[in-house]
Amino acid sequence: MFRRTALIAAALLFAAPTHAQTVDPAPVIAAERAFAADALTMGVDRSFLKWAMPGAVLIAGGSPRPVEELFDAEAAFDPTARPLVWWPNWAGIAASGDLGFTTGGVEVNGRRTGHYFTIWQRQADGTWRWVYDGGVPASAAEVPGPDTEPSILATSTVTPTSAQAALGELRAVEAVLAAAAAGDQKAAHLSLLAPDGRIYVGDWPPAIGQEAFPAALDAWPKSFDFSPPLSSGASAAGDLGWTYGRALWKDRDTNGSGYYVHLWQKRQTGWVLAFAQLIVDPPAPPAQR
Repeated sequence: MFRRTALIAAALLFAAPTHAQTVDPAPVIAAERAFAADALTMGVDRSFLKWAMPGAVLIAGGSPRPVEELFDAEAAFDPTARPLVWWPNWAGIAASGDLGFTTGGVEVNGRRTGHYFTIWQRQADGTWRWVYDGGVPASAAEVPGPDTEPSILATSTVTPTSAQAALGELRAVEAVLAAAAAGDQKAAHLSLLAPDGRIYVGDWPPAIGQEAFPAALDAWPKSFDFSPPLSSGASAAGDLGWTYGRALWKDRDTNGSGYYVHLWQKRQTGWVLAFAQLIVDPPAPPAQR
């Protein structure tokens, strides 16, 4: 009971009055579609580099790595390579119009293999570049296909603050979530998840909305050891922010590790967790004899 009360109090602590605002996430969706289209005509390496901010990060191979380390700007396009296709199923944007996200299905060589999640940031010249990208093997078998329009997360209507203020608040909310998740991650997440949010758990289909959350969270270990955020970002309006950090757990007799990735939105009731996923570290290589 104490942990649940603390979580609710933490969310309410940063509640803000409403502020009417309507921002269209179409530019973010268009950027994602163009990014995916370029991968099919110029190759994955050059497409990822073309659309990334300098230093943009992917969580791949068990660690966050800058895009420049993972991809080769001189890579030649190989028309015989297995096609990598992805498309947005869900998207949103900050009230200030400078930070957005999309997430959706991934298909490799005609086989749906998982879901991506990308954070986009508008540049000074008005173009969009991705700043964070990561994927999980959540089932994409039943999600709408590439020709459908994505669902939209409603833009926050709280009175704007600042990115700096939002980042401070998110550190505090993450600390409360981490303290509660160390005992009962299911209760901790349920106390902060947005009713219209999403969770990607293992190879399950996306858990969309509060009715789907309990069963999905049961598939995660009972508790997590979440680090403070290793990186984060927030919109100029202070209404949308993202974080990622280290996650450790024990499932039966097995120790697990990976990274949590969170998307937070500030609402009239305070900060809510609009999106959560866990990127599990790859298995350790076999010991050399």
